Amino acid sequence: MKIIIKETQNPTILKFEFPDFITQNESFEFKNIDEAKNSPLAQQLFYLPFVKTVYISGNFIAIERFSIVDWNDVKDAVAEQIEEYVKSGGKILVEDASKPTKTALTVYGETTPNPATLKFVVSRRLTKTALEFKNIDETAPSPLAKELFQFSFVKEVFIDENYISITKYEVATWEEITIEIRTFIKEYIENGGIVIDETLVVADTKQEKQQIKNFDNLDTTSQQIINILEEYVKPAVAADGGNILFDSYDANEKRVKVILQGSCNGCPSSTFTLKNGIENMLKDMLNDPAIIVEAINP
Repeated sequence: MKIIIKETQNPTILKFEFPDFITQNESFEFKNIDEAKNSPLAQQLFYLPFVKTVYISGNFIAIERFSIVDWNDVKDAVAEQIEEYVKSGGKILVEDASKPTKTALTVYGETTPNPATLKFVVSRRLTKTALEFKNIDETAPSPLAKELFQFSFVKEVFIDENYISITKYEVATWEEITIEIRTFIKEYIENGGIVIDETLVVADTKQEKQQIKNFDNLDTTSQQIINILEEYVKPAVAADGGNILFDSYDANEKRVKVILQGSCNGCPSSTFTLKNGIENMLKDMLNDPAIIVEAINP
């Protein structure tokens, strides 16, 4: 058996591929050795001081590293260790752990202010990274989103926390398709289908802004705006199946640019919400009546 090493679009994550599938219709994510009780191999890997997260899915094991090492210095040794472990009879997953098991969960639909978008709430966490998919070509990180685009009436998909917002074309009404979508999502997840493959998440511009990695380098007003959006606005738009991201603040024009996702994007009431809700809130909380809020969605 030969392990093939493959890079991912995340430089901290490396894939170690097997010639055959090591798990069927199920994926695992382990953050530490205690979580890895169902995977003796993952537990072994956590003895390496640079291992941050271990993913097991399909025919590969993906490892996320801490920054204390570079993959070029250790990847061959890790691949050799995995090969030797398996050759010596070590188990990747405990008996029956890799078999798909149904986990009972509930899925229900919620209306949103956008009549074209419905929010499907799931009784478990789906992702740690909010992702928006405008078409099937963007769905590499989400097998579930890819499957949803097989429905001819699905226009856009947004996944965050414990919900999936679906925007439809006008060819169908929600009365006609809600039960079909809800049933599909429920059965897909219960049968071990992958919602988000974190190893394939690409850090695009919108995601970088969402994480606000350069927060400490921003001006004071931008930091205040971000804090207001995070504390007061995001929870409200998330309840409606959407998301709002800070893009920029122009001190000369007093212009705040934001990105709307999910049900907020294209919603007939979004302009009203921006001008009469978010804009007024920022004017009041920043004590600056000249503030202007603008959405820059394509």
